[in-house]
Amino acid sequence: MTWSTYAGFTAMMAFLAMMPGPDTMIVLKNALTGGPRGGAWACAGISVANFLQGTAAALGLGAVLTRSQPVFLTLKWAGAAYLVFLGIQALRGAWRGDYDALADVRRARATRGRRFREGFLSNITNPKVIVLYLSVLPQFLTPGVTGQGDALLLAYTVAALGVVWQVLLLLFVHRVRGWLGRRRVRRVLDGATGTALVGFGAALALES
Repeated sequence: MTWSTYAGFTAMMAFLAMMPGPDTMIVLKNALTGGPRGGAWACAGISVANFLQGTAAALGLGAVLTRSQPVFLTLKWAGAAYLVFLGIQALRGAWRGDYDALADVRRARATRGRRFREGFLSNITNPKVIVLYLSVLPQFLTPGVTGQGDALLLAYTVAALGVVWQVLLLLFVHRVRGWLGRRRVRRVLDGATGTALVGFGAALALES
């Protein structure tokens, strides 16, 4: 694999990393309720899951997974249900809008482990992630010439770009935290985030 090939791959995946998706919504949801640290724990969970899926794809395990219809469908429906569940939680918060009364309850419930788990589960149960790896990586690899090292490099590049984008998103949220703290703004953002998560979950469930 040449440096020009790697640069082209990195540029394409950097663009894809910035496309709004479930991972972005999960980071935003946790950043809104737990600040930058809350979002960072969700980001950590997403990153671990992303690196695991990238490793599986690079080592050939992802192809085995996608060919096993029962396993693939189980992951698909579990991921869809989890995204819808998180979306409904955000929509309930937007509907109530009583953030002061719920602040203590949320702080008690939203431990670091829970935020990490939300990020990890939302990514690891999304079969579209492994499908992305399996559909994109082979286009930049030459059978019989490139080895697993190159495949792992490409897979980890995808995961690393996701981390960079989510960290930039957290920095932005931190910069505008005063504006985000307004009740009306929070309700709009919770409503938009919740709707997006439910939509992503429904799209995943209905996708053939």
